[in-house]
Amino acid sequence: MAEQQGDQVVVDVGKWEWSELWKKEDWWAVWLGFFLLLMGIIVYFPHTSQMHGKLTEIEGKYLADAQKTDKFRTIGWYQLNDAKNDVKVKSTSIGKWLSTFSKKPHGWKSNPVDAFIMSETAADAKNAAAMPKYEKAHAAEQEALAVAQAAEAAAEAAGFSDAALNEEAKQSIANWRNAWLAASKAKGKTKAKPYNQIGWLIMLGICFALFFGIGTAAMGQPFKEFVVGFIFVFLITILAYVASSQATMKAYGIGYAFWAIFFGMLISNTVGTPEWAKPAVQTEYYIKTGLVLLGAGILFEKIITIGTAGIFVAWVVTPTVWLVTYWVGQKIVRIPSKRLNATICSDMSVCGVSAAIATAAACKAKKEELTLAVGLSLVFTSIMMIVMPAIIKSTFPVDKQLILGGAWMGGTIDATGAVAAAGAFLGEKALYVAATIKMIQNVLIGVIAFCVAIYFTTRVEIQETGRTVGAIEIWYRFPKFVLGFIAASIIFSLLYSSLNNQVSGLGPAMIDQGVVKGMGDLFRGWFFCLSFVSIGLATNFRELREHFVGGKPLILYVFGQSFNLCLTLIVAYIMFYVVFPELTATI
Repeated sequence: MAEQQGDQVVVDVGKWEWSELWKKEDWWAVWLGFFLLLMGIIVYFPHTSQMHGKLTEIEGKYLADAQKTDKFRTIGWYQLNDAKNDVKVKSTSIGKWLSTFSKKPHGWKSNPVDAFIMSETAADAKNAAAMPKYEKAHAAEQEALAVAQAAEAAAEAAGFSDAALNEEAKQSIANWRNAWLAASKAKGKTKAKPYNQIGWLIMLGICFALFFGIGTAAMGQPFKEFVVGFIFVFLITILAYVASSQATMKAYGIGYAFWAIFFGMLISNTVGTPEWAKPAVQTEYYIKTGLVLLGAGILFEKIITIGTAGIFVAWVVTPTVWLVTYWVGQKIVRIPSKRLNATICSDMSVCGVSAAIATAAACKAKKEELTLAVGLSLVFTSIMMIVMPAIIKSTFPVDKQLILGGAWMGGTIDATGAVAAAGAFLGEKALYVAATIKMIQNVLIGVIAFCVAIYFTTRVEIQETGRTVGAIEIWYRFPKFVLGFIAASIIFSLLYSSLNNQVSGLGPAMIDQGVVKGMGDLFRGWFFCLSFVSIGLATNFRELREHFVGGKPLILYVFGQSFNLCLTLIVAYIMFYVVFPELTATI
């Protein structure tokens, strides 16, 4: 029903109905995401007292050495945190079973069969081949530890009052930690075990089909048709993981998202996506569920550890970049579609594919526009995760490489996984700073989606149609899964803090290394990959062609990312080295 008000038509979309809670995709994403998180609580929380006891014992052993001084992080401080980080409720028998059940195809070099099957003989040979590198890395780590111990002892003998000795100790400890990180990586490659993943993948596929099929049936789609199509989508998902786990692809950062979209588009633009598979091509359904799980991993107490400097870099720079890039896209580059413009802005400035899909849902962008934005993100992410660490190593002052370099990469590289990989290239401290900045930035997924929904319903669509809408339409348009994303973050942040108040480290052991990584993260990657496969299967090159005319989307992305790189670097330097130097000294 519509009524005339002045020169505008006001659209009455009716009242919101409770049935939406079980008939709409967004709500099913929330229910499914919280179901998995609740299962994580049920599975892991009975082990709380066991984890509590282990952490209390560790504090009794290391706490005194960890608190020797507040001038820098001592060897004891790192030993305390390393020991606490080893206390993971996901390491219990049920956690190990869940890890095996949800395992992606394994890494391989020349034989793709290794992605699924490895004999005991092959595992022993792989371990033997990796052992010399580990022994060398371990020897280097022990040597660096001895130097760090001597430097710390000298600083302690001076009562930690000699600035030069303190700085020498701090640098020696940083060198040891980088050697420790290298040794840890090398050690991980000596722990290959025989496996046969085929049966587990079949079981996982059946469970996923039932998991998502229940929701699709409730939304009115035939359950049988969805399950038949899901088999096809899941097989391509496995293929994408196999391709991304190849050694060379991993080295160049060509991840599962690229291969999932590539294989999907290859099929849709050659033989065509089979009609019987289309009921399971559900891009938003899969990723929205994954984004609710992502929300549980955004823990406020962890965000606060990096302080106001990191929050400022993520929450001030990101919206600034978004707004400037959107304005440039409309006024200078003149992108024909405001929805494509907004999706590219979110993709480039917030956190890549996740933010792009949330924004596309909020502004009702076409699937071709979403595919284009995601494709640009994947290409630039692969380039930046390789190039940026090299630039930092070769041009940044040595004392600025880890913190400033980590903050720069965390605020600009789109994908969370790529941020971690690039940070690890520089060292443990860079990895920590980069990953934390990116986690802070991920909070903005919901904020940006909400703002985009408001803007497009109250401004853009009024200009396009001459009609305005009431509050109920804004609520109808708002992506409800964002509520689940925000709720998961708040609930698990509170649980994290509550457990940490009982004993330091219990929050990470139970929430971060339990419900989040031992349940949510195990399945989130699969859900994202299913979504990327669906993007590819639903995309036709002919429909994309019009968006490439004049290269405007590429021009906009390059401008936005260039502006992002410059502004993030400037603000990170100001915040970490001018405004909050005392925070930087203690990271």
